[in-house]
Amino acid sequence: MTAPAVELRETVPGDLPFLFRFQLDPEANRMAAFTVADPSDRAAFDARWERILGDPGIVSRTVLADGEVVGSAAVHPCPDGPGEHEVTYWIAREHWGRGIAGRALAALLAERPHRPLYARAARDNHRSLRVLDKCGFVRCGEEAGYAAARGEVVEEYVLVLR
Repeated sequence: MTAPAVELRETVPGDLPFLFRFQLDPEANRMAAFTVADPSDRAAFDARWERILGDPGIVSRTVLADGEVVGSAAVHPCPDGPGEHEVTYWIAREHWGRGIAGRALAALLAERPHRPLYARAARDNHRSLRVLDKCGFVRCGEEAGYAAARGEVVEEYVLVLR
């Protein structure tokens, strides 16, 4: 199987139906752990994305694999650290295991050379931790918080790319 061509482009309103559908996947939510309280709430989804797309401080990209929308990637200000930024990404589960997340994150990092950049992943999200490791992120802390997708407190790693 040939690896798909991966590219990023600016997220546009026409991408939102795809991103909403990806958000509905219970297994993907469980893996991500720290998700929105109700993934099926379309009004909340639309309000959140209106805020994201209208915020010049957020770099929001749609991930394409062989021209197909398969996820999203973003850099946004950290809520806890003024002036610090964090990366996030979401790849539709049917595209997991194809190297898309790693190539998408690498492209986002090349586009956004500002350092340091932070990331977070549930301690048991081994795939995401591997993607972050391959892109040069190193663990710099641990935290625990309520994970809506699991309905419990979940431990997570905080990672940094310097």
